[in-house]
Amino acid sequence: MSDLKRCRWTGNDALMQRYHDEEWGVPVRDSRLLWETLMLEAFQAGLSWQVILRKREAFRVAFAGFEPQRVAQFGPADVERLLLDAGIVRSRAKIEATIGAARAYLAMQAAGEDFADWVWAQAGGAPIRNDSPTPTRSPLSERLSAELKRRGFKFVGPTIVYAWLQAVGIVDDHDADCFRRQPTPAR
Repeated sequence: MSDLKRCRWTGNDALMQRYHDEEWGVPVRDSRLLWETLMLEAFQAGLSWQVILRKREAFRVAFAGFEPQRVAQFGPADVERLLLDAGIVRSRAKIEATIGAARAYLAMQAAGEDFADWVWAQAGGAPIRNDSPTPTRSPLSERLSAELKRRGFKFVGPTIVYAWLQAVGIVDDHDADCFRRQPTPAR
């Protein structure tokens, strides 16, 4: 697989290449997985995705498998426990934001909104193909960022949201010569 043309950002790192080949840009329609990925993108703020990817399993253990119902129950003792966990990024603000985001996610559910349905509806229901140079934000990421913040999410600025949209396949930003780039849809 090393001879395959991939997006330039994968470099020569085997973990990044495997992530690219198997996950990045694959459309995700599972609400819990969309939420988990958004939380990991929030932890990535100011760091590299490679750092988060290497710590992803530790994050999953620390945050109860990213089950929003369990994370929403975390209290001050859990925050302190997580601040001592060397396996994750130990940022009080990001830890507390994740707990708050679990509560916001559950509030959406309680109001009858499915997170995946809501997100995909904002994008028109299908992946968006980007044929121009890859931006760091878009009108969609700006709208989603504002709406997520209104609903109580934090660390969801337009750049983080755009990276999330790429990761979960809502936006297709694979390089033009990447083997994973999808053909342009017929009109």
